[in-house]
Amino acid sequence: MATLVLPATLTHEQAAGCSRMLAQAVRTSPDRRAVADASALDRFDSSALAVLLELRREALAMGKTFAVHDLPQRLRTLAGLYGVEGLLTPA
Repeated sequence: MATLVLPATLTHEQAAGCSRMLAQAVRTSPDRRAVADASALDRFDSSALAVLLELRREALAMGKTFAVHDLPQRLRTLAGLYGVEGLLTPA
């Protein structure tokens, strides 16, 4: 299982770099399961959802499963408002 650790701060400023780095980890990992560890997330905006959805897309394109571990409640609520909570399966 490839564990993708999200940073403590993930806002618009960090999103592109973070997404590139984590997507590369998904592509190069031989594991068939990718899990995003969101436990460190403390400061974030909707860009964190965009990063998670991009990681999910990348994992599925590689034939891998994708899940999220320890999604903060505020981000879970935001995912619900955007209608994407079902795409962020808990690990």
